Formats: sequence, structure tokens, C-alpha cells
Amino acid sequence: MDGNIRPLRIDEYQKCSIIWDMEKHADLAERFLSELRSGNRMTWVYEENGQFLGEISLVKDTPDPDYTVPGRRIYVSRLIVRKENRRQGIGKALVEYAISHAAKMGYSEMSIGVDMDNYGALRLYTAAGFREILFLGEDADGRYFKLLKRL
Repeated sequence: MDGNIRPLRIDEYQKCSIIWDMEKHADLAERFLSELRSGNRMTWVYEENGQFLGEISLVKDTPDPDYTVPGRRIYVSRLIVRKENRRQGIGKALVEYAISHAAKMGYSEMSIGVDMDNYGALRLYTAAGFREILFLGEDADGRYFKLLKRL
């Protein structure tokens, strides 16, 4: 891996469309942009040769108490790596970066949501220490876990 991880600037947010289909998910993209502007969401990109290959966000406050507890638990949101760049260690590097940043911010816990059939993500998150199950549920996309990591 020859890339680097750096904070996403708001003025370059649309460049993330190379990682995920922001046009198809316009409501989600607008919500994430609003959270970035408010400071509730912090996003980092994995960049190589000027191109975004992956991103991860930490969200300070959500309406779901499983995901965030003010001053104690922060939520890992939107880890995504471009399909053609998966299985190269980019996701692992982004998760490790987010864990380190959350600890430096003084958080003692991190949460994440993951679909039960997303085996690659489950392996990545459990290897990173997200092992405690906070919730097992189902939504329009299927069954999912809410996982916790203590820092």
C-alpha cells in the first residue's frame, strides 16, 4: 500500500463519488454532507496518487443510544473501499486509523453496524476488536449486528 490517510475536506466531498454511488444514494450523501458541515461527522479518505480509494467516518452523536453515548461512545460510519481496491489492506488501515483517532479524542468505546451476511466486514471488525454484540436486528437490507469495541 502506497497511499495515505487524511481528513476529507468539505470542498472535496463530491470526489467520494468514485468510492460509492452518491447519485444513487442522494439522500444519504446529503445527510453525510450536512453532518460534516456541522462537525458531527469526521471523515478520512485513503488516497493514492491523488485518487480516493476508501473512506471511513466517525459520528459523535446519533439518535440511537446503541451507537453513541456522549463523551464515551463514538460510531464508526461508512467504511467503504472501492470494489477494485478491496482485499489490499485499505479497510484495515482505515479502521485502525479511526480507532486510534477515537482514543486520542478521549472516547472509551466505539460501535459499528454490519450486515450479518457481509462476512469480509465481519472478519475485519472482529479482528479489530469489535466483538461485543450490542444488538441483533433486521431492517430493509436484512439482518445486522451492532458491535462494540472498548478502547
